Amino acid sequence: MRLDDLDRRIVARLLEDGRASYAQIGDKVGLSAPAVKRRVDRLRADGVINGFAAVVDPAALGWTTEAFIEIFCTGATSPEEIYSSVRGHPEVVAAYTISGDASALVHVRARDIQHLEQALERLRREENITATKTAIVLSRLIGRPTDAPSG
Repeated sequence: MRLDDLDRRIVARLLEDGRASYAQIGDKVGLSAPAVKRRVDRLRADGVINGFAAVVDPAALGWTTEAFIEIFCTGATSPEEIYSSVRGHPEVVAAYTISGDASALVHVRARDIQHLEQALERLRREENITATKTAIVLSRLIGRPTDAPSG
């Protein structure tokens, strides 16, 4: 689906404030509230907008430690096999296949270092994971839910 400038501006406003009313968004982008609603409905139907969610500070929930773990797998492990290996770990908040030596990069959140170590050991026990390399996050400099689409 191709987005025009108004669609991009609407999405950008929703990324800034997912609770903004259609009228508030319309004031910012120069459309009526019903016109914004029609566009948002179309963007949802087309799969551009997949849903709305609260963005919660993980530390408020007690998850104060986070890390990025490079995962190295046996042979030519498919993305589906990697997904199958990491999806059941509640500490894994995101996982990506990547270029380079590692097979995947996994973003993990944990309560503390001990919890992180336990999660890491569980990941290492997965059949197709042969090695890991962990970088613990010291501070978050930018934390956006996603970037607004650009022109």
